[in-house]
Amino acid sequence: MSSVSRDPSDWRETMPPTTSTTSTASTQGHHRRVIAVVVLAPVLVALALWAFAWPAARIAPRDLPLGVAGPAAAVTQAERQLSAHEGAFEIHRYADEAAAREAIEDRTVYGAVVVTPRGPKLLTASAASPVVAQILQQAVTEQAARTGGSGAQVSTVDVVPAAANDPRGAAFGASVLPLALAGVAAGAVVTLLGLRGVRAAGALVAAAALVGITAAAVAHSWLGVLTGDWWAEAGALGLTALAASGAVAGLAALLGTPGIGLGSLTVVLLGNPFSGATSAPRLLPDPVGTIGQWLPPGAGASLLRSVSFFDGAAALGPALTLTWWAALGLGAVLLGSSLKRRKEDGNSEPAPAVAEREPALAN
Repeated sequence: MSSVSRDPSDWRETMPPTTSTTSTASTQGHHRRVIAVVVLAPVLVALALWAFAWPAARIAPRDLPLGVAGPAAAVTQAERQLSAHEGAFEIHRYADEAAAREAIEDRTVYGAVVVTPRGPKLLTASAASPVVAQILQQAVTEQAARTGGSGAQVSTVDVVPAAANDPRGAAFGASVLPLALAGVAAGAVVTLLGLRGVRAAGALVAAAALVGITAAAVAHSWLGVLTGDWWAEAGALGLTALAASGAVAGLAALLGTPGIGLGSLTVVLLGNPFSGATSAPRLLPDPVGTIGQWLPPGAGASLLRSVSFFDGAAALGPALTLTWWAALGLGAVLLGSSLKRRKEDGNSEPAPAVAEREPALAN
C-alpha cells in the first residue's frame, strides 16, 4: 500500500487555535471596550452640557409676540420705542385694552402695552411664562423711565396669573422631566419584556393612561400647580407619556435594543432642555425653541399650559404633534412585530423530506 505524505504545515493549518491565540483575541476585545467607554463618556457629557446649559445660558426674547393698544398716534410711538430692542419683540396692534386682553387669553401674544393718558399699562400672563412676564415688565419700565423721566409709573395687570401655589412656574417646569422619564421607562420595559404587536401597543396605552391620571392627581389635586379641568389635564399628561413611550418602543421594535438608547436621547437629552417649559420657546436660541415644540416634552408642556390655564386656547397644534408621535410610535411597534414574525416564520420552514432507505437485506 502506498502512503500519502503531508506537509507539516498542512497539519498546523488544521489544528484548532491554541489557548494563547484565543486569549490574545479576548484581550484585544476588552481593550476595544475600554477605549469605547473612555471616548464615549466625555462625548455624552459634552452633549448633555450643550443640550442643557447652552439654551439656558442664551435665554433672551426673540420675536416675542407683544401687543400694543391705544390711540393710533400713541401706538405708533410705543411701537417705535419697543422696536429699539432689535429682534426682541413681534408687535401686534389692537384697538383697545379689551382686544389686547382677548389676544392674551387666546395665547396670540404673551402680553400687551396699553397706552393711556396716565401712562403705559402693561398686561401680562404669568401663566404663559413667569420669565416672560418679568422680562416684559423690566423692558416697559425702562422704556417709560427713558421717555417720561424717573418718576414715570407703569401699572401692571396679570391677565392670566400662574397658580397661587406655583407663582414662579418652578413646579410646572419640573413636571416635564418626570413625564419624559415615565414614557422612556414604559417603552423600554415593554421592549425588554418581549411584548409585541397588539399586546405591546395595549400595554403602552394603558401605562400612559395611568401616568396621566397619577400625574394629574399629584400636580392638580395635591400640589395645586395646575388649575384647569382635571380630566383635560390628565389627558394632556397621558398623551405626552404615550408620545414618549411610543417613540422609544417604536424605535426599539425597528432597530432592536439600540432603539431604546436612541429614543431616550431624543426624548430626554434633547426634548427636555429644548421644551422651554421653565422659560418659553421664544426665549430659547434658534432653532432650539422650534425643535423643542416638535418633540414630545415641548409639545406636552405647551398643551398642558393651554388646558390648565387658558381653557384650551392654542391647544390644537401641540395636541396634533403629540398625536403624530403616538401614532407613529405605535405603528412602528406593530410594523416591527410583523417583520419579526415573518422572519421567524421564514427561519422555521421545515427542511425538505429525505426519502428513507430500506435497510439492505442480508443474503
